Amino acid sequence: MDDISNGMSASELEGARWRKSAHSNPSGNCVELAPLPDGGVAVRNSRHPAGPALIYSRGEMAAFIQGAKDGEFDDLAF
Repeated sequence: MDDISNGMSASELEGARWRKSAHSNPSGNCVELAPLPDGGVAVRNSRHPAGPALIYSRGEMAAFIQGAKDGEFDDLAF
């Protein structure tokens, strides 16, 4: 999977095990994540399961999650 680039179709990620947060919106406005065999993480919109998926490295995801925990993106939630 070394040739995966950001912005591929989620349907091309065969065997991906997608999951979403228990805090997700019940109306379907959810982001889903799937770990990839090469250590990356795929991200997609749950309303469009065959739509685009963004691919991030573990380091990129770790930086984002730490930033979210630290409140760096709180202003975007309003």
